[in-house]
Amino acid sequence: MFKRQGSLQTLALYFITREDTISSQTYKDAGVDITAGNAFVEAIKPLARSTSRPGADGKLGGFGAMFDLTATGYDDPILVAATDGVGTKLQIAIATGRHRGVGVDLVAMCVNDLLVQGAEPLFFLDYYACAGLDAEVAKDVIAGIAEGCHLAGCALIGGETAEMPGMYSGGDYDLAGFSVGAAERGKILTGEDVAEGDVVLGLASSGLHANGFSLVRKLVSENDLSYDDPAPFRPSETLGEALLVPTRIYVKSCLPLIHKGMVKALAHITGGGFTENIPRVLPGELGVDINTGAWPFGDIFAWLVATGPIAMEEIAHTFNCGIGMVVIVAADHATEVSKSLSADGETVWTIGQVIPCREGAARVHLSGMEKSW
Repeated sequence: MFKRQGSLQTLALYFITREDTISSQTYKDAGVDITAGNAFVEAIKPLARSTSRPGADGKLGGFGAMFDLTATGYDDPILVAATDGVGTKLQIAIATGRHRGVGVDLVAMCVNDLLVQGAEPLFFLDYYACAGLDAEVAKDVIAGIAEGCHLAGCALIGGETAEMPGMYSGGDYDLAGFSVGAAERGKILTGEDVAEGDVVLGLASSGLHANGFSLVRKLVSENDLSYDDPAPFRPSETLGEALLVPTRIYVKSCLPLIHKGMVKALAHITGGGFTENIPRVLPGELGVDINTGAWPFGDIFAWLVATGPIAMEEIAHTFNCGIGMVVIVAADHATEVSKSLSADGETVWTIGQVIPCREGAARVHLSGMEKSW
């Protein structure tokens, strides 16, 4: 038996004398194929190059990704960073073999958060972890990430692919993303100038986006539904297709209005729903009164309420309920802002107004929720 003490010569002699009875162990034997990983990087380089923008040339493969901030045209920029994942929505993508949309989700969850600060997304990096690299699945995911970057106007400048057998199993994988944006100093959206009487606009979501899927999956399982079944609320699609609609990216419609100074605050409606996300962008003495009858609740949310059953308060605290982004503007700008957003492809509703809020009171009042939803 080989013992730890001894010289390198002794170690070499051991392997020479054992050559006829042992074979060399490799990383590939342990489940990690470096050659396949390198080939995958080469395969996705065109996807990264397709997202090139001023400041980035879309190259992959170096030890670090570079971005030239001076090429963006900002005079005195502040950098803003955001990171996020897709959560258990990935389980539905894996179960159905539909992977591209979660790549869009990954970008959306980061860049929409940058937008809320008034920042233009500049670049994006991803982290893809799996048990063993399935190049076709991974390329589909990265294609979705590239699509999301196109929609946000940012460059995919790097990422990491990690094979971790033992940490993950079978076809499981996980995603995380990181994005950096910029805004001119003094033009960061802080919500400090939001005032009583300001108008609250709501921009339509594309569906569930990427929140609440642990509860969704639980309801699907408890009701013996398959993701291949027709969606109970939308029979023209399978349940999997309806649940996997990617998160909407609001950058290109909202950013010009931010640059014009016509937006006071934005709230990305993610986990925590209306009740947690809107107060994050309001001064402490203010709240909002939201008229829940101002927009259609949406078939997928109505199905969740009926199937759970789920209390209305829980729905409003967990899901976006059909509103993916809240925009707060001065009353005399509301019409112009609404027209601009509509012209850029958004579905816009006037959903409420900013109101005074007593200390200790709920800062988000959902008027008529039980009746309208």
